[in-house]
Amino acid sequence: VSDKDNIYMRRCLELARRGAGQTRPNPMVGCVVVSKEGQVVGEGFHPRAGEPHAEIFALRQAGSHAEGSTVYVSLEPCNHYGRTPPCSMALQKVAVARVVVGMVDPDPRTRGDGIAFLRRHGIRVDMSELELECRKLNEGFCRVKEFGRPYGTWKYAMTLDGKIATDSGNSRWISSTSSREWVHDLRSKSDAIIIGGNTVRRDNPTLNVRLDAKALGALRPLRVVMSRSLDLNENSRIFDVALGETVLLAQRNDDPRKHAKVANLRGRGVEVEEFETLEPRLGMEYLASRGVMNVLWECGGRLSAEAVRQGCIQRLHAFVSPKLVGGDPPHVNTPMNGVGILEMSHAISLKNVEIDRLGPDLLISADLPDELC
Repeated sequence: VSDKDNIYMRRCLELARRGAGQTRPNPMVGCVVVSKEGQVVGEGFHPRAGEPHAEIFALRQAGSHAEGSTVYVSLEPCNHYGRTPPCSMALQKVAVARVVVGMVDPDPRTRGDGIAFLRRHGIRVDMSELELECRKLNEGFCRVKEFGRPYGTWKYAMTLDGKIATDSGNSRWISSTSSREWVHDLRSKSDAIIIGGNTVRRDNPTLNVRLDAKALGALRPLRVVMSRSLDLNENSRIFDVALGETVLLAQRNDDPRKHAKVANLRGRGVEVEEFETLEPRLGMEYLASRGVMNVLWECGGRLSAEAVRQGCIQRLHAFVSPKLVGGDPPHVNTPMNGVGILEMSHAISLKNVEIDRLGPDLLISADLPDELC
């Protein structure tokens, strides 16, 4: 594998990112075709489920130049029939000479079979040196295939004295306009956004994505509410399905009034999934079955703490605003509520910490330790 190979694979990653937030339940994939003469003759990416894969778009663009070419693809070509035919067969049919693969597909339907098929048909296959970058691009897809749960990102904004709301529950707005614009871009790349019942009652959010239609694309993130009590106002904006698709994850309840509420919400187009015991981990497993790969947690402190403890969050983005609000118990408006850690030596140490500036705010991004993931 040469430096040129790495350049073309990085181009594959650039192309793949054009499908961010639009491909569920499929991964983001980019492809570049380089002719025998060393010219780029085809490029493609996977735009959404049901449409051709990246390789097909790139081969179409390459036309007759695909014969004897080198094809770069950020994920192993599929080798099974799904909504579209196998890409491995398409590559073999046009007689490409070499394929450089970013990473092995974690999907058990392919996992190495695409590479094996190409090699059996005399096509040279090399693995890219950029495997980690290719895997990072599709962390959600990999996590669903390997663990049965989506990749979880936790976002919150807090004041300099560590509060996510005032004692009255008001939180608009802690962060700056620049930070909120950044969050809307993050939402657009997510498959689902999760909040708890307290956030519905306190903020009555819409969880929309305020980007122009061209930047956003056709597929919007699912709006997900987790509630054990079902003590929710049915007229909350989150349940207006004209504003976006809503999923309510609820704990089964014998109260006839709660049954009536669930029936009413279902009648209005809200998808309701009931659990004997509602836990973040079970909710994530259900969302994975719905094709969700990347979840953005925008909930309050108690649900966030449960999600962290149950391994549902892999990365966090904390916006720290230069504001002070103070407060007294029982108003514990902090990012993580509930029973805390008693010894500082046992505190959760984050890794891969990055610090950026957005207007007056600091954005601290970090990964949670492996033992919590």
